[in-house]
Amino acid sequence: MTLPAHRSRARRIALGLLLFAATAWGALALWYPWHLAPAMRGLLVAAWATLGLATLSVTCRPAAWTRGAARTLLAVFAAGFALLLGSWLSLAPQQDRDWADDVSRLLASEVVGDRVTLHNVRNFEWRTQSDYTPRWETRGYDLSQLVSADMVMSYWMGPPIAHTLVSFGFEDGSRVVFSLEIRKERDESFSALGGFFRKFEQVIVAADERDIVRVRSNVRGEDVYLYRLDIPPAQLRQVFRGYLQQAAGLQRRPAFYNTLTSNCTTIVFDLARQIAPGLPLDYRLLLSGYFDGYAYDHNALVPGHTMQTLKTRGRITERARAADDAADFSIRIREGIPGMDDAGDSERAP
Repeated sequence: MTLPAHRSRARRIALGLLLFAATAWGALALWYPWHLAPAMRGLLVAAWATLGLATLSVTCRPAAWTRGAARTLLAVFAAGFALLLGSWLSLAPQQDRDWADDVSRLLASEVVGDRVTLHNVRNFEWRTQSDYTPRWETRGYDLSQLVSADMVMSYWMGPPIAHTLVSFGFEDGSRVVFSLEIRKERDESFSALGGFFRKFEQVIVAADERDIVRVRSNVRGEDVYLYRLDIPPAQLRQVFRGYLQQAAGLQRRPAFYNTLTSNCTTIVFDLARQIAPGLPLDYRLLLSGYFDGYAYDHNALVPGHTMQTLKTRGRITERARAADDAADFSIRIREGIPGMDDAGDSERAP
């Protein structure tokens, strides 16, 4: 039975699109996650792309003489894709790679009632991205004295993309910042595409603001904003403990970072859903640079101001650069930001 010409053409187009997508996915899956020399990965990608394009070219031709070749190439391509997919799915995250210094240690915690002891709190002294003094500290906190939380957004790739951090403040003026980040290997750099293809493990970093905020604003030249969250203390404690549980889970079982489903913004969303289960999914979870607007729309930011006012007054880039490594860095970057008038903002810097 011969299909009508328009149906045959539509089928060829659909098959062509499927083959193109599979070829592109396979090339990226070969390039990013494997710990092979770039030349070897390049050869594998080139071989796969050649097979995919040859299959696409022959399969989508209507001439009868190509049908046998098309069936053969389709079988070879399908077998190759199945092998590649199985190998990719079998990749397992690791704990024992040659990690970059700033993510070399995992956060560990001890919780006794409201008393929390954090091990491996990062407090590096950054001069440049490659010139720094590593410092890992043990710090104690009393969750009954937790009074505030601020959302920090650091823009490094244009308006749609930002890194999201949460800074917790205590009555004595001490602070600790939590951030979900890629666990880079030494000399490795972030890739949004690689984050879709199991290239990176993930890590929860707990750090001093003069480390994790200042390295972004002052060393990397990112544009940084800070917003006071409007969350009651009891729920703040729940979110704080949520970060510790996530970190403990990664100690027991490492996990891959995923640009879409497991990143610095989705962890904030997941923890927020524990205290507000009705929070909806939104495109701003992927386009993380707009997550502040999502938080504003769902009444998570300090009330009584427009989003534009919060954004204008919350831009701390210049204040952070002026404060640099000053002992009162945390106080100075908060000057003029709405909601920064509680005890945790009037005492000494950590």
